[in-house]
Amino acid sequence: MNIHAIPALNDNYIWAITDNERAIIVDPGEAEPVLTFLQDNQLTLDCILLTHHHDDHIGGVQDLTEKFDAVTIYGPTEVSELTTITVADGDCFDLWDQVVEVHLTAGHTEGHISYLMEEELFCGDALFSGGCGRVFIKDYDAAYQGMQYFNALPDSVRIYAGHEYTLTNLRFAEEIDPDNQAIKQTKEEVEALRDNKQPTLPSTIGVERKINLFMTADSVEQFKELRDQRDNF
Repeated sequence: MNIHAIPALNDNYIWAITDNERAIIVDPGEAEPVLTFLQDNQLTLDCILLTHHHDDHIGGVQDLTEKFDAVTIYGPTEVSELTTITVADGDCFDLWDQVVEVHLTAGHTEGHISYLMEEELFCGDALFSGGCGRVFIKDYDAAYQGMQYFNALPDSVRIYAGHEYTLTNLRFAEEIDPDNQAIKQTKEEVEALRDNKQPTLPSTIGVERKINLFMTADSVEQFKELRDQRDNF
C-alpha cells in the first residue's frame, strides 16, 4: 500500500492510497487533479473516504463517480447524501485486507470523523501538523476530546491531514512557546521543505506530541484559549 499527496485548490491535500491497479481517495475537494493522478498512474478508482461535509473535501465526488462505476463511498452522517456506506464512531470495516477504524473527531464540524488504517491516520481537518482545525461548531469540549483520542495513539502513527498549514501553525506555536527547541527545529525543517515545494506531511503522533500545543493542552479551557489565539494569528 502506497500513499500519495495530491495537491488541490489553494492548500488542500487529497490523499491517494494505491496498489498496482486501484486507488482509494480521501477527501476529494476537486476532481481534476485526482483524475490526472489516476490517468498518469493507470489506476482505477475503487472507493472514497470522506471525513466531513465541507466543500473543499467533497467537491469532486460527483464528477469522480460519473467517471467510474461502482465506487464505494464511506463517510459520516453529515455527508449521507453522497455515501453508499455511512459510518460512525467505533465502526470498523475491511478495505484491501486492512481493518479501517472510524473515530469521531468533532469540533471542526459536528460529525467529523477520522480513519485509522493500522499506523496511517487520515484526520481531515481535525488535526494538522502543529495545529488543529477551527472549531466552527463552538463545541470546544468535543474538539478537546478529539485531541485526547489523538494523544492516545502510538508515536509511530503517521498523520495525513487535509491542508498544508504546517509552517503557519509552527510560527504561531513558536510565538506562544519561544523556548521550545523542538518547535524551532521543526520549523526550520518545514521551511526547507516548503522552499522546495515539498509537502510537510505526513507527520507522526510522536512529532506532534513535541510541537503541537493543541495536543499538549491539559484542559478544555487551555485548548480554547489557544484556539482563540490561533484564530486571530
